[in-house]
Amino acid sequence: MVEQTPKKKKKKHNPVRDYAIYLAVRILCVVVHMFSVETNLNTARFFGRLLWKHYHRGRKRALDNLHASFPEKSEEWIRRTGKESFQQLAMFAMDLVLVPRLVRKQNWRDYSRYKTVERAKWLMQERCGLLMVAAHYGNFEIMGYLLGLFDFNVYSIARPLDNKYLSKYLYGLRQRVGQKIIDKKGAAQLMPKITSTGATLCFIADQDAGRKGVFVEFMGRKASTYKSIGLLAITNNIPIGVGYSRRIGNRFFFEIGVNRIIMPEEWADKDDPLTWVTQEYSNAIEQFVREDPNQYWWLHRRWKTRPRIKEPKS
Repeated sequence: MVEQTPKKKKKKHNPVRDYAIYLAVRILCVVVHMFSVETNLNTARFFGRLLWKHYHRGRKRALDNLHASFPEKSEEWIRRTGKESFQQLAMFAMDLVLVPRLVRKQNWRDYSRYKTVERAKWLMQERCGLLMVAAHYGNFEIMGYLLGLFDFNVYSIARPLDNKYLSKYLYGLRQRVGQKIIDKKGAAQLMPKITSTGATLCFIADQDAGRKGVFVEFMGRKASTYKSIGLLAITNNIPIGVGYSRRIGNRFFFEIGVNRIIMPEEWADKDDPLTWVTQEYSNAIEQFVREDPNQYWWLHRRWKTRPRIKEPKS
């Protein structure tokens, strides 16, 4: 469930190195399954602490973002939250290995609980079309996995990894349980056709959209946000659901919720429906981030693009 990102210059890849990394990941996956879930998550937290200690640029970015988002909080709280977010990020990486082996149709209740999801579930089952947005928060990947597991007609927009071997492997894990993945390249042409069939499209909606984005408030600052979600919803009268997956404690257990559904009639009378819709789902994302900020990815460059400052007329 990954939103489109601005185009970057292509990097030259070394296929030998890429394949070596792929093999290392596959071996790591085998090793992981030799230990208990608790041991693996504790190990992930250890590596998260190492990342916090040694990834200076990422740590600085996380601290800067936290200071700007929570100016009222103490320095101790800021640093503790930043450090915990790095540990959560490492546990998320471990989850990607654990989910396919652990979660099944018969045992999903052992690993998840649900909050205010009924309306979104019925919209999906009625196949009238729905856009589901999430953020870099908790374990957002498990939402798509569970929807595929239970045969919901869901498509996720994703950017392939630069390592083609690793990308193919991870895509295969998703698709094995029925997830449908759409490459972000060419997705714009496919999205209207897919939604017209009543399918659900899933996005990660908190990516920096560059200069072409629409700027809305997020965590107290203007953030450039992609127009594609709002335009698709408005053009085709499709509701937007805002979902999250929050880790409970430090366990392999998640609360999955939908805290806002924006219906087409809500934006019908707005002067600027695109900005209103984008701001509305950004507000919903901010709501669950503030409920447990430890689980947000504070190191990612959400506020990379700043709004242009209008020069005063002379």
